[in-house]
Amino acid sequence: MTALTVIGFTIIFVATTAGAALVFAFRGEMSGKLNTLFLGFASGVMVAASVWSLLIPSLDGAAECWGDWSFVPAVLGFLSGGGFLVLIDKLVPHLHRGTNEEEGPKNHLKKPAKLFLAVTIHNIPEGLAVGFAFGAAAAAGEYGAFVSALGLAIGMAIQNFPEGAAVSLPMKAATGSRTKAFLYGMGSGAVEPLFAVVGYFLAANLTAAQPWFLAFAAGAMIFVVVEDLIPDAHLSEHPHFGTWGAMVGFAVMMALDVALG
Repeated sequence: MTALTVIGFTIIFVATTAGAALVFAFRGEMSGKLNTLFLGFASGVMVAASVWSLLIPSLDGAAECWGDWSFVPAVLGFLSGGGFLVLIDKLVPHLHRGTNEEEGPKNHLKKPAKLFLAVTIHNIPEGLAVGFAFGAAAAAGEYGAFVSALGLAIGMAIQNFPEGAAVSLPMKAATGSRTKAFLYGMGSGAVEPLFAVVGYFLAANLTAAQPWFLAFAAGAMIFVVVEDLIPDAHLSEHPHFGTWGAMVGFAVMMALDVALG
């Protein structure tokens, strides 16, 4: 079971790194259609993971203590996750990729650093989600729970691969260096295993709060999807690419969760 946890924490970072390495294979910038497809796919995976791997387990976990009111931890935790991302947006200077809109306190950081921070911030919920899932599995002590958590990690890893490319390729234009772009892309994914460890210990040791933690991660991920991924996909320009990317991503994550859950 420890091995499954280590694998789960590792693959989410390895996948981002592998995606970032595509900067060495692409001669030019990523096409608008491919970028829309990648971001749509990531959106679909995150929405499905939020529902099947986080919100439904949150409701199930709260049922014993809350009964007919089991939705309370899920609702409040979900909204708190969105509030957490709003707070981070206000505290950390960064630049939205799609709109080039600056957020956070005034600063003198260069554009690559701001783009890097934007992606890094929004990788935090994914790491927390994986950590909470494995922490809940550790508290339950059931092999099936670990397999289900691994399914979530695999889903996050699948969407991290194109996400790594979506970070490093624009970074190449911003930095003028493939190596720097790769390191930025890889570094943006390093926050995921770090916060996965944080989420693991919180969920494993504060078992009564598990439903809140799971819903919190779901709310944070949905916030990222709605505020960043979907707008950055520019669906108005390539609607079918983004829409089908989201549908395929949703279907892949749903199938993984049902098959491994």
